[in-house]
Amino acid sequence: MEKQLLAVEGLTVEYWARRGRVRAVDSVSFTLDRAETLGVVGESGSGKSTLGLSLIRLIPPPGRIIGGHLWLEGTDLLKLREEEMRNVRGRKIAFVFQDPMTSLNPVKKIGEHFVELIRTHEPKTGREEALRRAEKLLNDVGIQSERINDYPHQLSGGMRQRVMIALSIALNPSIVIADEPTTALDVIVQAKILDLLKNVQNVYAMALILITHDLSIALERCNKILVMYAGQMVEYASVENIYNKPQHPYTRGLLKSIPNIELAEQKLEAIPGSPPDLLNPPRGCRFWPRCPSSIGKCREREPQPVETEPGHFVRCFLHEVAGNESN
Repeated sequence: MEKQLLAVEGLTVEYWARRGRVRAVDSVSFTLDRAETLGVVGESGSGKSTLGLSLIRLIPPPGRIIGGHLWLEGTDLLKLREEEMRNVRGRKIAFVFQDPMTSLNPVKKIGEHFVELIRTHEPKTGREEALRRAEKLLNDVGIQSERINDYPHQLSGGMRQRVMIALSIALNPSIVIADEPTTALDVIVQAKILDLLKNVQNVYAMALILITHDLSIALERCNKILVMYAGQMVEYASVENIYNKPQHPYTRGLLKSIPNIELAEQKLEAIPGSPPDLLNPPRGCRFWPRCPSSIGKCREREPQPVETEPGHFVRCFLHEVAGNESN
Protein backbone atom coordinates (compact mmCIF):
# COMPACT_ATOMS: atom_id res chain seq x y z
CA MET A 1 0.00 0.00 0.00
CA GLU A 2 1.35 3.44 -0.96
CA LYS A 3 2.28 5.66 1.94
CA GLN A 4 0.98 8.84 0.32
CA LEU A 5 -2.78 9.25 0.66
CA LEU A 6 -3.52 12.77 -0.59
CA ALA A 7 -1.61 15.10 -2.90
CA VAL A 8 -2.78 18.68 -3.39
CA GLU A 9 -1.20 20.53 -6.31
CA GLY A 10 -1.67 24.23 -7.01
CA LEU A 11 -5.14 24.40 -5.47
CA THR A 12 -6.76 27.79 -6.14
CA VAL A 13 -10.15 29.00 -4.91
CA GLU A 14 -11.84 32.30 -5.72
CA TYR A 15 -14.90 34.11 -4.40
CA TRP A 16 -16.70 36.67 -6.52
CA ALA A 17 -18.23 39.73 -4.84
CA ARG A 18 -19.65 43.02 -6.03
CA ARG A 19 -16.43 44.78 -5.14
CA GLY A 20 -14.29 42.31 -7.04
CA ARG A 21 -12.58 38.95 -6.88
CA VAL A 22 -11.07 37.38 -3.75
CA ARG A 23 -8.51 34.61 -4.18
CA ALA A 24 -9.02 32.91 -0.81
CA VAL A 25 -6.68 29.99 -1.59
CA ASP A 26 -3.84 30.71 -3.98
CA SER A 27 -1.81 27.86 -5.51
CA VAL A 28 -1.51 25.75 -2.34
CA SER A 29 0.32 22.41 -2.56
CA PHE A 30 1.01 19.73 0.05
CA THR A 31 0.84 15.99 0.63
CA LEU A 32 -0.69 13.84 3.35
CA ASP A 33 0.48 10.34 4.24
CA ARG A 34 -1.58 7.57 5.78
CA ALA A 35 -2.11 7.99 9.54
CA GLU A 36 -0.31 11.36 9.40
CA THR A 37 -1.51 14.52 11.16
CA LEU A 38 -1.15 17.79 9.26
CA GLY A 39 -1.73 21.11 11.01
CA VAL A 40 -3.00 24.05 8.95
CA VAL A 41 -2.34 27.28 10.85
CA GLY A 42 -2.70 31.01 10.29
CA GLU A 43 -4.66 34.06 11.34
CA SER A 44 -8.39 34.47 10.77
CA GLY A 45 -9.05 35.07 7.10
CA SER A 46 -5.90 33.31 5.92
CA GLY A 47 -7.88 30.73 3.95
CA LYS A 48 -7.62 27.76 6.31
CA SER A 49 -11.30 26.82 6.36
CA THR A 50 -11.69 27.45 2.63
CA LEU A 51 -8.77 25.09 2.03
CA GLY A 52 -10.43 22.42 4.16
CA LEU A 53 -13.81 22.77 2.45
CA SER A 54 -12.20 22.68 -0.98
CA LEU A 55 -10.78 19.22 -0.22
CA ILE A 56 -14.36 17.88 -0.15
CA ARG A 57 -15.59 20.31 -2.82
CA LEU A 58 -18.05 22.08 -0.54
CA ILE A 59 -17.09 25.67 -1.29
CA PRO A 60 -20.20 27.80 -0.68
CA PRO A 61 -21.38 30.07 -3.50
CA PRO A 62 -20.18 32.41 -4.92
CA GLY A 63 -16.87 30.60 -4.42
CA ARG A 64 -15.41 28.06 -6.79
CA ILE A 65 -12.26 26.04 -7.33
CA ILE A 66 -10.58 27.47 -10.42
CA GLY A 67 -7.36 25.47 -10.59
CA GLY A 68 -5.18 22.70 -9.27
CA HIS A 69 -5.49 19.00 -8.55
CA LEU A 70 -6.71 16.96 -5.57
CA TRP A 71 -5.26 13.48 -5.88
CA LEU A 72 -6.82 11.02 -3.42
CA GLU A 73 -5.32 7.54 -3.78
CA GLY A 74 -4.60 8.27 -7.44
CA THR A 75 -7.99 9.82 -8.30
CA ASP A 76 -8.29 13.54 -9.07
CA LEU A 77 -11.33 14.62 -7.06
CA LEU A 78 -11.74 17.75 -9.16
CA LYS A 79 -12.60 15.59 -12.16
CA LEU A 80 -15.37 13.62 -10.43
CA ARG A 81 -19.05 14.32 -11.06
CA GLU A 82 -21.05 15.61 -8.09
CA GLU A 83 -22.79 12.27 -7.56
CA GLU A 84 -19.36 10.61 -7.43
CA MET A 85 -18.15 13.18 -4.89
CA ARG A 86 -21.07 12.31 -2.61
CA ASN A 87 -19.56 8.86 -2.26
CA VAL A 88 -16.23 10.42 -1.27
CA ARG A 89 -17.66 12.73 1.40
CA GLY A 90 -18.04 10.84 4.65
CA ARG A 91 -16.75 7.56 3.25
CA LYS A 92 -13.28 8.70 2.13
CA ILE A 93 -12.96 12.20 3.61
CA ALA A 94 -15.02 13.38 6.58
CA PHE A 95 -15.33 16.90 7.96
CA VAL A 96 -15.77 18.11 11.55
CA PHE A 97 -17.15 21.65 11.43
CA GLN A 98 -16.36 24.46 13.85
CA ASP A 99 -19.78 24.82 15.47
CA PRO A 100 -21.58 21.52 16.08
CA MET A 101 -24.78 23.30 17.11
CA THR A 102 -25.22 24.66 13.59
CA SER A 103 -24.12 21.37 12.00
CA LEU A 104 -26.54 19.13 13.90
CA ASN A 105 -30.26 19.23 13.07
CA PRO A 106 -31.95 20.65 16.20
CA VAL A 107 -35.22 18.72 15.62
CA LYS A 108 -33.55 15.32 15.16
CA LYS A 109 -32.40 13.04 17.95
CA ILE A 110 -28.72 12.16 17.99
CA GLY A 111 -29.41 8.61 16.83
CA GLU A 112 -31.31 9.84 13.79
CA HIS A 113 -28.23 11.71 12.58
CA PHE A 114 -26.33 8.41 12.49
CA VAL A 115 -29.18 6.50 10.88
CA GLU A 116 -29.46 9.08 8.10
CA LEU A 117 -25.71 9.13 7.47
CA ILE A 118 -25.20 5.37 7.50
CA ARG A 119 -28.28 4.47 5.46
CA THR A 120 -27.57 7.18 2.87
CA HIS A 121 -24.21 5.58 2.10
CA GLU A 122 -25.25 2.01 2.89
CA PRO A 123 -28.92 1.61 1.81
CA LYS A 124 -28.97 -2.09 2.67
CA THR A 125 -28.19 -1.40 6.32
CA GLY A 126 -31.31 -1.64 8.47
CA ARG A 127 -32.36 1.02 10.94
CA GLU A 128 -31.72 -1.15 14.00
CA GLU A 129 -28.24 -2.07 12.77
CA ALA A 130 -27.48 1.62 12.16
CA LEU A 131 -28.60 2.47 15.70
CA ARG A 132 -26.40 -0.31 17.15
CA ARG A 133 -23.43 1.10 15.25
CA ALA A 134 -24.33 4.57 16.53
CA GLU A 135 -24.30 3.37 20.13
CA LYS A 136 -20.85 1.82 19.68
CA LEU A 137 -19.52 4.99 18.04
CA LEU A 138 -20.88 7.14 20.86
CA ASN A 139 -19.23 4.83 23.40
CA ASP A 140 -15.97 5.12 21.45
CA VAL A 141 -16.02 8.91 21.92
CA GLY A 142 -17.00 8.75 25.58
CA ILE A 143 -20.77 9.32 25.42
CA GLN A 144 -23.20 6.96 27.14
CA SER A 145 -25.32 5.05 24.64
CA GLU A 146 -28.62 6.19 26.20
CA ARG A 147 -27.86 9.74 25.05
CA ILE A 148 -28.70 8.50 21.56
CA ASN A 149 -32.29 9.62 22.22
CA ASP A 150 -31.32 13.15 23.22
CA TYR A 151 -31.62 16.23 21.03
CA PRO A 152 -28.54 18.37 20.31
CA HIS A 153 -29.63 21.14 22.69
CA GLN A 154 -29.64 18.64 25.58
CA LEU A 155 -25.89 18.08 25.23
CA SER A 156 -23.03 20.31 26.32
CA GLY A 157 -20.74 21.93 23.77
CA GLY A 158 -18.05 19.35 24.38
CA MET A 159 -20.50 16.47 24.01
CA ARG A 160 -21.88 17.90 20.77
CA GLN A 161 -18.34 18.06 19.41
CA ARG A 162 -17.84 14.43 20.43
CA VAL A 163 -21.00 13.55 18.50
CA MET A 164 -19.57 15.32 15.43
CA ILE A 165 -16.37 13.32 15.76
CA ALA A 166 -18.37 10.08 16.07
CA LEU A 167 -20.33 11.01 12.93
CA SER A 168 -17.10 11.73 11.08
CA ILE A 169 -15.71 8.24 11.75
CA ALA A 170 -19.00 6.39 11.22
CA LEU A 171 -18.03 5.23 7.72
CA ASN A 172 -14.36 4.64 8.59
CA PRO A 173 -12.91 7.34 6.28
CA SER A 174 -9.28 7.59 5.28
CA ILE A 175 -9.06 11.28 6.22
CA VAL A 176 -10.82 13.44 8.80
CA ILE A 177 -10.61 17.22 8.49
CA ALA A 178 -11.23 18.98 11.81
CA ASP A 179 -11.88 22.70 11.38
CA GLU A 180 -11.13 24.51 14.64
CA PRO A 181 -12.67 21.63 16.63
CA THR A 182 -12.11 23.31 20.01
CA THR A 183 -13.70 26.69 19.22
CA ALA A 184 -15.79 28.09 22.14
CA LEU A 185 -14.73 25.29 24.49
CA ASP A 186 -12.87 25.84 27.76
CA VAL A 187 -9.24 24.74 27.93
CA ILE A 188 -9.95 21.51 29.85
CA VAL A 189 -12.56 20.39 27.32
CA GLN A 190 -10.28 21.50 24.47
CA ALA A 191 -7.56 19.14 25.68
CA LYS A 192 -10.06 16.27 25.98
CA ILE A 193 -11.36 16.82 22.45
CA LEU A 194 -7.84 16.89 21.03
CA ASP A 195 -6.94 13.74 22.97
CA LEU A 196 -10.11 12.12 21.63
CA LEU A 197 -9.18 12.99 18.04
CA LYS A 198 -5.76 11.43 18.54
CA ASN A 199 -7.27 8.33 20.08
CA VAL A 200 -9.80 7.73 17.30
CA GLN A 201 -7.09 8.43 14.74
CA ASN A 202 -5.00 5.62 16.23
CA VAL A 203 -7.94 3.23 16.61
CA TYR A 204 -9.35 3.81 13.12
CA ALA A 205 -5.96 4.26 11.39
CA MET A 206 -6.92 7.47 9.61
CA ALA A 207 -5.09 10.62 8.59
CA LEU A 208 -6.05 13.90 10.24
CA ILE A 209 -5.96 17.49 8.99
CA LEU A 210 -6.22 19.81 11.98
CA ILE A 211 -7.15 23.39 11.09
CA THR A 212 -6.35 25.81 13.88
CA HIS A 213 -5.29 29.40 14.54
CA ASP A 214 -3.23 28.17 17.52
CA LEU A 215 0.28 27.23 16.42
CA SER A 216 1.06 25.73 19.83
CA ILE A 217 -1.69 23.12 19.34
CA ALA A 218 -0.31 22.20 15.92
CA LEU A 219 3.23 21.92 17.29
CA GLU A 220 2.04 19.54 20.01
CA ARG A 221 -0.39 17.43 18.00
CA CYS A 222 0.84 17.24 14.40
CA ASN A 223 3.58 15.66 12.29
CA LYS A 224 3.71 18.42 9.67
CA ILE A 225 2.55 22.03 9.61
CA LEU A 226 1.33 24.16 6.72
CA VAL A 227 1.44 27.88 7.57
CA MET A 228 -0.99 30.04 5.59
CA TYR A 229 -1.03 33.80 5.15
CA ALA A 230 -3.48 35.78 2.99
CA GLY A 231 -4.55 32.67 1.08
CA GLN A 232 -1.05 31.40 0.36
CA MET A 233 1.16 28.70 1.81
CA VAL A 234 4.17 30.57 3.21
CA GLU A 235 5.88 27.61 4.90
CA TYR A 236 5.35 23.86 4.94
CA ALA A 237 7.59 21.45 6.84
CA SER A 238 7.83 18.91 9.63
CA VAL A 239 6.97 20.03 13.15
CA GLU A 240 10.63 19.74 14.10
CA ASN A 241 11.72 22.11 11.33
CA ILE A 242 8.94 24.61 11.96
CA TYR A 243 9.88 24.79 15.64
CA ASN A 244 13.67 24.60 15.39
CA LYS A 245 14.34 26.08 11.95
CA PRO A 246 11.47 28.38 10.93
CA GLN A 247 12.43 30.09 7.69
CA HIS A 248 9.58 32.51 6.95
CA PRO A 249 9.36 35.76 8.95
CA TYR A 250 5.64 35.16 9.50
CA THR A 251 6.28 31.73 11.02
CA ARG A 252 8.96 33.20 13.26
CA GLY A 253 6.49 35.89 14.33
CA LEU A 254 3.88 33.30 15.24
CA LEU A 255 6.41 31.36 17.30
CA LYS A 256 7.46 34.49 19.21
CA SER A 257 3.84 35.11 20.17
CA ILE A 258 3.46 31.74 21.94
CA PRO A 259 3.83 31.90 25.76
CA ASN A 260 6.45 29.55 27.22
CA ILE A 261 5.84 28.61 30.86
CA GLU A 262 9.49 27.55 31.21
CA LEU A 263 10.72 31.11 30.63
CA ALA A 264 10.13 33.30 33.67
CA GLU A 265 10.86 36.61 31.91
CA GLN A 266 9.68 35.89 28.39
CA LYS A 267 8.63 38.92 26.36
CA LEU A 268 5.86 38.10 23.94
CA GLU A 269 6.10 39.82 20.58
CA ALA A 270 3.07 40.63 18.45
CA ILE A 271 3.23 40.80 14.68
CA PRO A 272 2.61 44.45 13.78
CA GLY A 273 -0.17 45.46 11.43
CA SER A 274 -3.07 43.42 10.06
CA PRO A 275 -3.55 40.90 7.24
CA PRO A 276 -4.19 42.51 3.85
CA ASP A 277 -7.55 43.04 2.19
CA LEU A 278 -7.69 40.21 -0.33
CA LEU A 279 -9.85 42.33 -2.63
CA ASN A 280 -6.80 44.55 -3.03
CA PRO A 281 -3.70 42.63 -1.88
CA PRO A 282 -0.32 44.42 -1.85
CA ARG A 283 1.90 44.12 -4.86
CA GLY A 284 4.68 41.57 -4.48
CA CYS A 285 4.87 39.48 -1.32
CA ARG A 286 1.64 39.71 0.64
CA PHE A 287 3.50 39.82 3.95
CA TRP A 288 6.00 42.57 3.20
CA PRO A 289 4.00 45.46 4.84
CA ARG A 290 4.32 43.59 8.18
CA CYS A 291 7.69 41.97 7.60
CA PRO A 292 10.76 43.14 9.59
CA SER A 293 13.09 41.55 7.02
CA SER A 294 11.61 42.74 3.72
CA ILE A 295 13.93 43.72 0.89
CA GLY A 296 13.36 45.67 -2.31
CA LYS A 297 12.14 42.85 -4.53
CA CYS A 298 9.51 41.87 -1.93
CA ARG A 299 7.52 44.93 -2.97
CA GLU A 300 7.83 44.27 -6.69
CA ARG A 301 7.48 40.53 -7.31
CA GLU A 302 5.60 37.69 -5.69
CA PRO A 303 7.94 34.97 -4.33
CA GLN A 304 7.33 31.35 -5.29
CA PRO A 305 7.70 28.35 -2.95
CA VAL A 306 11.28 27.10 -2.69
CA GLU A 307 12.36 23.74 -1.23
CA THR A 308 15.24 24.73 1.05
CA GLU A 309 15.82 21.15 2.19
CA PRO A 310 13.95 17.91 1.56
CA GLY A 311 10.33 18.40 2.59
CA HIS A 312 10.78 22.00 3.76
CA PHE A 313 9.11 24.62 1.56
CA VAL A 314 9.10 28.38 2.08
CA ARG A 315 7.72 31.27 0.04
CA CYS A 316 10.32 33.99 0.69
CA PHE A 317 12.98 35.87 -1.30
CA LEU A 318 15.38 35.88 1.67
CA HIS A 319 16.32 32.27 0.99
CA GLU A 320 17.05 32.99 -2.64
CA VAL A 321 19.36 35.79 -1.48
CA ALA A 322 21.06 33.51 1.04
CA GLY A 323 21.52 30.86 -1.62
CA ASN A 324 23.06 33.32 -4.05
CA GLU A 325 25.46 34.65 -1.44
CA SER A 326 26.68 31.17 -0.60
CA ASN A 327 27.48 30.37 -4.23
